[in-house]
Amino acid sequence: MTAALAVDVTISAVAWNGMLPDPEAVARKAAEAAWRALDADGGAAEVSIVLADDETVRALNMRHRAIDRPTNVLSFPIGGAVSGGAVPAMLGDIVLASGVVAREAEEQNKTPAAHLSHLVVHGVLHLVGYDHTTDPEADTMEDLEVRTLAALGLPNPYRYGEAAE
Repeated sequence: MTAALAVDVTISAVAWNGMLPDPEAVARKAAEAAWRALDADGGAAEVSIVLADDETVRALNMRHRAIDRPTNVLSFPIGGAVSGGAVPAMLGDIVLASGVVAREAEEQNKTPAAHLSHLVVHGVLHLVGYDHTTDPEADTMEDLEVRTLAALGLPNPYRYGEAAE
């Protein structure tokens, strides 16, 4: 049985509230679904999600990755990856940029809620050690994202241009 995941969501940019009805609930539900999909054993764990603005994410991206532009999601793991050992009490932080997420959702013909869900799942997977720097890693991570989103009733996020639900 999967241990519980506590999800702390902070909305630090008001744009999130105008983008979708309950961004906090969407983010929490997506993080919990990712955790269930991982079927992680160990103790209870926690993740912090910050729904920020583009400028905040740009500054973090510059500080931590030397890239001077906002990105959709940044993940900051604490401890180490889950790999058969004990789960860290605090997995880490996920920070999302409101403007980037809104633009990408529109460009990719997705609802903001579906795109936010995908990016939160993506962020949780990064926190536990998944990556997409090589094709095999990307395939593994994308498969887990697609299966997790399907469990939430959401479409495959990599099929751009299809009708948003």
